[in-house]
Amino acid sequence: MTVIREGDLQFTFEASAQACKYDEWAFYRNQFQHRCYRDNKAVDLLCHAGDAAWLIEVKDYRQHARTKAIDLADEMAIKVRDTLAGLVAAQNRANVADEKRMARDMLRKKTLRIVCHIEQPAKVSRLRPQAIEIDKLQQKLRSLLKAIDPHPMAVSAHSMPHRLPWSVACSG
Repeated sequence: MTVIREGDLQFTFEASAQACKYDEWAFYRNQFQHRCYRDNKAVDLLCHAGDAAWLIEVKDYRQHARTKAIDLADEMAIKVRDTLAGLVAAQNRANVADEKRMARDMLRKKTLRIVCHIEQPAKVSRLRPQAIEIDKLQQKLRSLLKAIDPHPMAVSAHSMPHRLPWSVACSG
């Protein structure tokens, strides 16, 4: 079982799943991020289990509201595109064997799935409103990423489908 902490969220992956923090890969940081054109983006986590490869972006707005000007769905689409390009390059060019193996394993899977894990304040107020409407986010992700995943998901720790090969616990 793999456990990965992303901020105040703890992701626990099933024993049969392989998972890692893609944005911490040596390949991404040293070879790809600023050396393949410029300013490439990355999803936070990669996971593969069964015949599916999962690209997972984590957003936690419980403490701090979103301040980026770019729409979240647009940001996600860019991160997914750049991550897939990075995986294609990493399968042959990564210097770390585990990263090269993970890239190959991800790209060999039959299905690519995209998940935006988003946490928002539990109590809505004028000061801390629910900034992101999950259903609208999911619909826009569908239109932007249909060629990759016709059913991308926007989930939170309290709305996790049972079919995901991981669970999430919140702290903080």
